Amino acid sequence: MQLSLILAFLAATHAADPTKPHMHQGSITAYSGAPPTVALTADELARLAAGEVVKRQVQYADGGRGVAVQDIKAPPEVVWARILDFPAYPRMVDNVSECEIYTSGEHELKARFIIGALMMNIEYYIDHEVHVDEGWLTWTLDYSRESDLDDSVGFWRVAPVADRPGYTRLVYSVEVKPLGWVPGPIEDYISDAGLTKATAWVKRESEAAAR
Repeated sequence: MQLSLILAFLAATHAADPTKPHMHQGSITAYSGAPPTVALTADELARLAAGEVVKRQVQYADGGRGVAVQDIKAPPEVVWARILDFPAYPRMVDNVSECEIYTSGEHELKARFIIGALMMNIEYYIDHEVHVDEGWLTWTLDYSRESDLDDSVGFWRVAPVADRPGYTRLVYSVEVKPLGWVPGPIEDYISDAGLTKATAWVKRESEAAAR
């Protein structure tokens, strides 16, 4: 069967639906309150100072969990402004074709995402808990809506670097369970390659804004 027909078949057999609840209420353990801090080795700190991304990745049969750390030459408020600018994600983030906020409150922000590659789109709904004043944001799927992912849980941490004035340390973590097969560019977005890209776009956009 041609690839285009396979993708069309997959899209027809499952599609996100905001009028239906998700198939479960969480298959990955969500964070309760602030996410964990990440202890860094002397070698990792040296790599951050050299401009590198520090990554840790765990893959398993039905998904994967990863953490990426990046130092950014911009103040925390500029970094947060990029992370929370969801309507601009299609411009800033590779493979994100649509992103819109549909619920917003003091510490809650829900957004719809569409990521796409080839002829296939994956649509999903994310429920963020936002505490900018404490330097963190966590998320899960919005289980009141049906997504094209089985589950997704993650966090951002944003904090000034004590020994590097003018720099912010960004920590990103994501754990994803896809539904069945996904094409390479989308798999990269939600796996190891996505860790590098997730911090790289924030660094690029934040440093440009700071300049």
